[in-house]
Parts: sequence; structure tokens; C-alpha cells
Amino acid sequence: MEIAIDDLSSPEIIELLHSHLAEMKRVTPREESVHALDLHGLRQPEVTFWSLRDGDRIAGCGAIKRFDATHAEIKSMRTAASFQRRGVAARLLAHIEAESIRMGLTRLSLETGAEDYFAPARALYLRSGFEYCEPFGSYMPDSLSVFMTKAIA
Repeated sequence: MEIAIDDLSSPEIIELLHSHLAEMKRVTPREESVHALDLHGLRQPEVTFWSLRDGDRIAGCGAIKRFDATHAEIKSMRTAASFQRRGVAARLLAHIEAESIRMGLTRLSLETGAEDYFAPARALYLRSGFEYCEPFGSYMPDSLSVFMTKAIA
């Protein structure tokens, strides 16, 4: 498996991201509580996007969106269905953290859902050293959102 910066142009990654956004809308009771970025949002200059491939198959993806020179938000963490429970998310998260440190960042934060559907994601982030925190950036308190952060480097 190989992780690399992705330009978001391949049909496989576009399909994975479309299904990710559709699933977030399906499992989140209020649309205004869905904070996943669409393709346009992921193609912004402050976003770095990685994909993990197993040969020519997309296994997962993740991104960071910079707030400033030291703080970024993890976005679009997604494992393809056929690769779930194979360590893809943990591998991507470790890579994103290492690359964020290399880029000079000192803090990573994230927003994820509060529903049971998101429990595995929250468990992964807790195992990786993230802690619960107050809303950051432009987020407002939301009973359907959980906010987490981690000092890195």
C-alpha cells in the first residue's frame, strides 16, 4: 500500500468522496451538521489531500485544511468499504500526523459525529492521542458534533 498526495482527479477517488459525502448526509440527522468537504472544498490551496492505494485500487483517503502556519484540521478521513477493518484509517492518520509535523504544524484538530455510527472513528482518534475539546475555527457548538485536538511535534 502506498500513500501519496492526490490531485483529486481520478474517477476512483471522486467516487469514494461522493459516496463519503452522501453517507455523511444519510447518517447525520441535520444537514447543517454535515461538515464534510465536497470536491470543490478539497481543491482549495489550504488543503492537502492524500490517498492510500493498494496497487490500482483506492483503499482510503484523508486531508488537512490549514488554519494558519501551526494549526490544521483533519478532513475527509474515509476507508473504502472493501478495505475496512484492515488498518487503513490508522495508517492514514499516522501519515497525516507525520507529514503535518514535517510541514511545521504543531496542532491537529478535527470534527466528527456524535452518533453511534462515528464511535469507531472517535475510538481511533482517542487511541492516537486526540482529546476532546471545544469547537474551534468557525465551528459552533452542535449536539451532533464532537471536537477533538492533539498537540503534535
